[in-house]
Amino acid sequence: MISMSFFEAQKWAFSFINKDDEEKKNAIGLLLMDIRGWNEVQLLENLRTNLTGTEFEQFKKSVKMYQADCPVQYILGHTQFFGHAFQVTEDTLIPRPETEELVEWIILDNPLADAAKKIADIGTGTGAIGISLQLERPNWDVTLSDISEKTLAVARINAINLGADVRFAAGDLLSVLDDKYDLIVSNPPYIATTEVNLMDKSVLKYEPKEALFAQENGLFFYRKFAEEIVNYLKPGGKLYLEIGFKQGKQVAKLFENVGRVEIRQDFYGNDRMVKVTI
Repeated sequence: MISMSFFEAQKWAFSFINKDDEEKKNAIGLLLMDIRGWNEVQLLENLRTNLTGTEFEQFKKSVKMYQADCPVQYILGHTQFFGHAFQVTEDTLIPRPETEELVEWIILDNPLADAAKKIADIGTGTGAIGISLQLERPNWDVTLSDISEKTLAVARINAINLGADVRFAAGDLLSVLDDKYDLIVSNPPYIATTEVNLMDKSVLKYEPKEALFAQENGLFFYRKFAEEIVNYLKPGGKLYLEIGFKQGKQVAKLFENVGRVEIRQDFYGNDRMVKVTI
């Protein structure tokens, strides 16, 4: 086989995409960096380094998967969230940047000087929210729950890999909790089936549908939280939720008789997070 440098491999992969598509160019960069475990600087420093035959064959396979709409995070088996590497599989949603904003809000809202808190991350998926919070606030008692045992298995691996001291509970929504908490957070399924046409093909093809779609025009889980949350929060406790960008007013209305509601926008100016203080 003719030897090929990382630069030549990159050029070969770029031939399959629109040269102005920065997202796809970045994805190819991630695939190249993963070959040797490099960061972006190391890749730039080693563009003239040759790949082995085995490495190039694996890279070709990864590019083919990416061309077939497989998210690059699933190809790599991991993604970055809040400065940490989280394992992802097709049993878990891929953590999104807007969810990092939810974590940041919770951290800023609950300063380090505060007393230890008891918190729960409901529908944890990869564990990204709860694990990130526990790493930032080591004195917090954090429970991660999910209805899927396969999903919880991924969260357990992430907790071990990142050294997070968290508990786990398998079950549906708040039914797994046996105490009252200072803080409960969730990024539940919230996409209405009528919004399928707005979604990326790769999301629909590969990510778990049960973690994406919700009945009642996407509001099913918010209604369930509104009906039950007072039974699981201490007085003055807070519920933080990620929501769909069109759902702010509807979700606020569901909680208007539950507690004080605050809606926060994301970086793009969309309603994306809700806090309910009991």
